[in-house]
Amino acid sequence: ATQLISRVRKSFALELPLRSIFEAPTLAQLAPRIEEARRQSTSATPPPLLPAPRSGSLPLSFAQQRLWFLDQLQPGSVQYNMPTALRVEGALDVTILESAFTELVRRHESLRTTFGEESGSPVQRIHPPSAVRLDVVDLTGLPEAQRMDEARRLASEHALRPFNLATGPLLRVSLLRLAEHQHALLLTVHHIISDGWSNGVVVREVVALYEALRQGQPSPLPPLPVQYADYAVWQRQWLQGEALETQLGWWKEQLAGAPPHLELPTDFIRPPELSHRGATVPVSLPRELSQSLKALAQREGATPFMLLLAAYQLLLSRYSGQEDIVVGSPIAGRRFSELESLIGFFINTLVLRARPEGQLSFLGLLRQVRETTLGAYAHQDVPFEKLVEELQPVRDLSRSPLFQAFFTLQNTPTQDVRLPSLSLRPLDVQGGEVAKFELNLTLSETPGGFLGQLQFSPDLFTEATAARMVRHLQVLLEAIVSQPDQRLSELPLLTPSERQQVLVDWNTTTSSVPADSCFHHAFELQVARTPDAPAVRCEDSVLTYAQLDARANQLAWHLRSLGVGPETCVALCLDRSVDTLVALLGVWKAGGAYVPLDPAQPALRLQSLVDEVSAPAVVTVSQHAASFASLSANVVRLDADSETLSRLGTTAPPRQDSPGSLAYVLFTSGSTGRPKGVAVAHAQLLHYVRAATERLRLADCSSFALVSTFVADLGNTVLFP
Repeated sequence: ATQLISRVRKSFALELPLRSIFEAPTLAQLAPRIEEARRQSTSATPPPLLPAPRSGSLPLSFAQQRLWFLDQLQPGSVQYNMPTALRVEGALDVTILESAFTELVRRHESLRTTFGEESGSPVQRIHPPSAVRLDVVDLTGLPEAQRMDEARRLASEHALRPFNLATGPLLRVSLLRLAEHQHALLLTVHHIISDGWSNGVVVREVVALYEALRQGQPSPLPPLPVQYADYAVWQRQWLQGEALETQLGWWKEQLAGAPPHLELPTDFIRPPELSHRGATVPVSLPRELSQSLKALAQREGATPFMLLLAAYQLLLSRYSGQEDIVVGSPIAGRRFSELESLIGFFINTLVLRARPEGQLSFLGLLRQVRETTLGAYAHQDVPFEKLVEELQPVRDLSRSPLFQAFFTLQNTPTQDVRLPSLSLRPLDVQGGEVAKFELNLTLSETPGGFLGQLQFSPDLFTEATAARMVRHLQVLLEAIVSQPDQRLSELPLLTPSERQQVLVDWNTTTSSVPADSCFHHAFELQVARTPDAPAVRCEDSVLTYAQLDARANQLAWHLRSLGVGPETCVALCLDRSVDTLVALLGVWKAGGAYVPLDPAQPALRLQSLVDEVSAPAVVTVSQHAASFASLSANVVRLDADSETLSRLGTTAPPRQDSPGSLAYVLFTSGSTGRPKGVAVAHAQLLHYVRAATERLRLADCSSFALVSTFVADLGNTVLFP
């Protein structure tokens, strides 16, 4: 079992050391699959990893080269800063701690490496060892209640201070003194020389060195057989030619035809470039649910990672409406045992694709994800940077290439470190988060269940949306455990309260609208309440509610004289102006229904629509009157006939309408045949207006900008509330 676990670790090299991802029964089931995947992979056996000569220029690894290139594009970006904050309790000797870091930097060349250029190409420059001096900040002068807040502020500032890749150093260490036996240790390193696994190496080795030095003993750490620069040379020499093409071939086939983007509904308009600001919401799956998920994965010959990944991809599918989902996931990339204790940028990113089609069961999806994941692990040596270079996705600064959602399962939770004289535990630092992806789900396996967080981009999503995604993920997982063979399209997503809201609360049809009311009657009540308030403004023309009502009444009397009454359609052909509001209210007060026409349309189309509704009148202005000269309908020109209209009564004509009367007719474009008229009644319109006003709280708004055309539905429904 020990030998097999070692082989699994080297084959899969997860971001954190394996412990419980492969439970014993599942390991027995997966072992043959691992061997089969290795046999089916036609990749050449990689050469041994040996020390490289230091006589010439040292290249960057593929991953380093990508970060170096990004730094050239955005100098001073903190997107790839990797901060660690620890609370240290006990009698700390600062001099010994400095010596421990000095030995750590001497031991790992990556911590004293900078990046320059030679002949236009980036190179690693390894500097001689030198003493490390901690930046010590004494906070004991502050009131005790303020110290921790100040420590968190300084930790956030420490994490977001940029690095210079050319000058270095790329490791920054500070110590905050909170009390005689309480400190905060802040470490920030640039990703180009480190990764998540390396952070554990740093803490583990500093602790071991500190304790040895405190006791006056030599370093207990064995010599490192290779350094990161040796790995970079090895990678460049191996991943070329046939070896690279064979690995790339599998990935090309796997990702052929994959969607370029994950089209999630966002709360905000996508900016041209994401800011990389990040925020998080917690994820906490109950212990009972977590145990059931692990048991289901074990029964199906999968791992918890595979099951949780499948559920996450299903969630993204349900949100986006896409049945082809691509998610990124990290892999440690330490295929040699010599690399396990080395600090450096080894982590690689796997691109994991799933097709959660609605008719498929979850068990079917899980089997699909298992096959994809095993294949990806067998071809993990292709650097993500090389894959992006080969596939050449469309470059978009508002999206990361190949995928926009990320998933990580950390099966070894962070543990407090205890020494005879000290204890170290993580220090929670709020703020200053950096998001590399639109969504990043990170879970850890703990005795109490799966815990973690969903990081999101505040440029795209609100905290409420991210929290709702987490709730929906838990609903999905609970349904998966109870009915794993259920069709994906039938698995529930909504919580009970959301189902109540969608199916019951939002479908309530009771209304306080008077049974005999129409929209223009409600408008007249508003006129009585605020007669002198501005009702409509277009450029320099402004009408108060009383003025708008009076002019509409005058037009209504004129239209009555032309035979307009209930169910009578009147065409309106007007440019955007205050007259547009006068016209439609005048038509309603006359008892008719208006039909908006676009003055930019050809005259023949306008005439055909007037004939279609048998309109006895067309309300327009002199500029557009010629389009209707050949019709029998009366043409009312609001500009030329203004003197005639001004002599008519300013009180409303007697009512001839009812809530069931026609309010307006909108015509389709006719792009797929003859234009079709869609009729809306007064009761429908008034119910909509009341609902929109209440639910959107529009009564609190003083004005609206009307930007849509009146011949489209939006121009009308936006106007009336």
